Amino acid sequence: MYVRDAKNREEVWLLDHIESMGLDETAFRSRDYVVAVDEESGEKAGFGRIRIHKTDDGDESVCELTSIGVLEGWREQGVGAHIVERLVEYAGDQGFETVYVLTGTGAYLAQFGFQRLDESELPAVLQERLEDKREGVDPDAVPLTIDIDEFRMPDRLREAFKRAPEGRDETDDEESPEDFGIDPDSATYKYDTGR
Repeated sequence: MYVRDAKNREEVWLLDHIESMGLDETAFRSRDYVVAVDEESGEKAGFGRIRIHKTDDGDESVCELTSIGVLEGWREQGVGAHIVERLVEYAGDQGFETVYVLTGTGAYLAQFGFQRLDESELPAVLQERLEDKREGVDPDAVPLTIDIDEFRMPDRLREAFKRAPEGRDETDDEESPEDFGIDPDSATYKYDTGR
């Protein structure tokens, strides 16, 4: 299992899963995402993104982690933890010392060192974003923050990630003609020879 940058061709896959999980797709750009992938099967297990917000004064930008999701069969195996870790790493590579998250699942992020922040301490651009999130995809969203050098990965999650394919709940991820609205019994195909 590893986490890598998303590829442009994964845009539809990302949008489908963002929608099915009820996550935020505001200002979607596939190049902002990372994807967790099983090394052996090549199967995608989860994703997340960093979103850079320009502040009103234009001097300083703010980094938000958002749209983090793990596919059902891959949950409880450290996949989300490693996605968060990679996003924090990327934020640091881009010169950010602090990252923010606006989410209703703050307890999960607390294990890495994220701390609740008073809304009045949020940069103005994130105060507006928090209101939008609460009105849209996450009514329970609260602000969290962490200084990048304080991020900690619990050992149990690192070990779970190494063993992720072994402990995976098997789900049927195989796409069928029915997934695309095709009735395989009555459909004809362009190059069907009738044999």
